[in-house]
Amino acid sequence: MEDMKIVELRQYTLRPGARETLVELFEREFVVGQQDVGITVGGRFRDLDDPDRFVWLRAFSDMAHRRRALEAFYTGPVWQEHRDAANATMIDSDDVLLLRGPGFTPAPGTREVLATVCHPTDAADFAGYAARHLGPGHALHRTEHAENDFPRLPVRTGEDVRVWFGPAEPAPWPTRHLRLEPVNP
Repeated sequence: MEDMKIVELRQYTLRPGARETLVELFEREFVVGQQDVGITVGGRFRDLDDPDRFVWLRAFSDMAHRRRALEAFYTGPVWQEHRDAANATMIDSDDVLLLRGPGFTPAPGTREVLATVCHPTDAADFAGYAARHLGPGHALHRTEHAENDFPRLPVRTGEDVRVWFGPAEPAPWPTRHLRLEPVNP
């Protein structure tokens, strides 16, 4: 069984034309800055259907580690130095799903990733669907219902989702598909 982590799926709405500015800043400063405080930075993506969206994942071993690592990063020198530039690119950074799963980083050379956010109405029915249609390569995640103990960064609450990466048979529940281009293919 894959190691399950606390994972944030973060979807940012950016000011028109600002995505490449954020991508460059993110890759230059924020990946290593977060890794230095113990955060695992996963896939970073351009949304292929919205030129003003940036989607990325980060992972933590558990909720206590998440709180400590976020406190260290957001009070640390990298964020303090570059936050104004980053925030100037963003309209909304609060579209965040708190998940439990293996995390996800696309294989080198991947040009496009399909992510599915599914709202199943029945856990047992979804388990049957997953057993038939999703394999380990889909990196299946589910909502983590723990209280957000770092409220400075909001997460979406009141919904139960499953998120996976890669193509699969259409699910019979409401879904949203994200066509994503890895920042570092």
